[in-house]
Amino acid sequence: MSEPDAVPTITSEFALPEPAGDENAPTRSYDTALRTATATRREHDSLGDLDVPADAYWGIHTARALVNFPITRRAIYNYPDLVRAMVRVKQAAARANSAIGVLDPTRADAIDRACEEIIGGALHGEFRVGVVQGGAGTSTNMNANEVIANRALELLGREKGEYAYLHPIDDVNRSQSTNDVYPTAIKIAMVFGLQRLLIEHEALAAAFAAKGAEFATVLKVGRTQLQDAVPMTVGQEFNGWAHTLREDQARLREVMIGLREISLGATAIGTGITADPSYAEAVRAELSRLIGMELVTSPDLIEATSDTGVFMSLSGTLKRAAVKLSKICNDLRLLSSGPQAGLRELILPPRQAGSSIMPGKVNPVIPEVVNQVAYMIIGADATVTAAAEGGQLQLNAFEPIIAHSMLQSVSWLANACYTLRVNCVEGIDVDRERLAKEVGASVGVVTALIPFIGYQTAAEIAMEALATGHQIADLIVERGLMSRDDVVRALTPERLSGLAPQTTSIPIIRQRPSA
Repeated sequence: MSEPDAVPTITSEFALPEPAGDENAPTRSYDTALRTATATRREHDSLGDLDVPADAYWGIHTARALVNFPITRRAIYNYPDLVRAMVRVKQAAARANSAIGVLDPTRADAIDRACEEIIGGALHGEFRVGVVQGGAGTSTNMNANEVIANRALELLGREKGEYAYLHPIDDVNRSQSTNDVYPTAIKIAMVFGLQRLLIEHEALAAAFAAKGAEFATVLKVGRTQLQDAVPMTVGQEFNGWAHTLREDQARLREVMIGLREISLGATAIGTGITADPSYAEAVRAELSRLIGMELVTSPDLIEATSDTGVFMSLSGTLKRAAVKLSKICNDLRLLSSGPQAGLRELILPPRQAGSSIMPGKVNPVIPEVVNQVAYMIIGADATVTAAAEGGQLQLNAFEPIIAHSMLQSVSWLANACYTLRVNCVEGIDVDRERLAKEVGASVGVVTALIPFIGYQTAAEIAMEALATGHQIADLIVERGLMSRDDVVRALTPERLSGLAPQTTSIPIIRQRPSA
């Protein structure tokens, strides 16, 4: 037997170059920063010394993380809600520490002012650590500590890196651990994101409801298992979509309640080591005031430090909302299929040319992109579930991937709701002529006559109509089962769709087929 061929070596001229990417992204950003820096400063940590750009607000801990975690090429500044949430936690901690007398008021004020600037949009580009990282979020926490500290130093008239006057850990991180700061910040970030999602989600529901009113009297054939069923109105279909969206809004608001429970004051594992006994209540009150939402401290900080149950609940609820929205988009695509050989009941607004080879083709691109968002969220929920299960003992080390998955899901779902509303739903029309023909020829209307003629007779009439192409009403009258007037009254659009109640008594079936 011959030996397998050796793995060929790719010569340099054919080797694929490494993508340059975004120089602000985590990959190689430390090297890039040093290479382009006009001056550097030396910082020290427990591992030794390291140079960082003199003009950088981040420091040595961030620098090491930039080297260690070139994973997603997505920095935490890509999630401004997380940046704002981290900074609000630091601001609340500074105020609380000052109030209880464990932080010098001058330093606390400088930290407070630096935080307020960042909340206003300053220095977000300095939060450069990759969002997916080892260490249970420590790098994110350190990045925030360093940026806030260096800006606070400037406000005190000092240079960046002069930590003898205000230190990232001793002052900005006073009374804190990553293990209570980071999960609290994730919860606050999710509240920020969910608030925007709910606004877009309700706007979409309102758009469906508006179409429900517009098409309130337009009859169509309903379908079950893709087969013709009884008539309904297009308005009822759209109203059903609006209602299901609002059900999901209620579920999202319910899960937001769980996000109110925080663990600040727990520090490393829930015992509160290094934190003053009065700190937990003080920081809870300050953070509540800062974000405009009443927060509660967990009754068991040991449990809270390791528990990620609320993240699973939220992720599952996001998945539910995404899946139901995707089902609606499936319906939109199916009902708009054609334009000649499909259903063609709905007319979606054309958004772009649909084919590079077939002239005139227009595809339902907006529902399709929403479908794909839903698929991503389904996968993200699986990630969150696995990460929640993977925690050990007093801490879950995998909260960074939980944060990334959920922040992305919330953001994408909000964006999906927006584009579906603006670029699709608000411009939907119906083919009234086609719908009228389908209802007129549908044997499903015979269902409305079952109380008058019985199921078996109705089935016979339906089969005859399908075989001959005759109208249901004509066959009923020809057999002498009902008068023309009675048939017309029973088959009015309002009666067929259930919009008008039955106001007269339904008679006993007059004729039954022989056994």
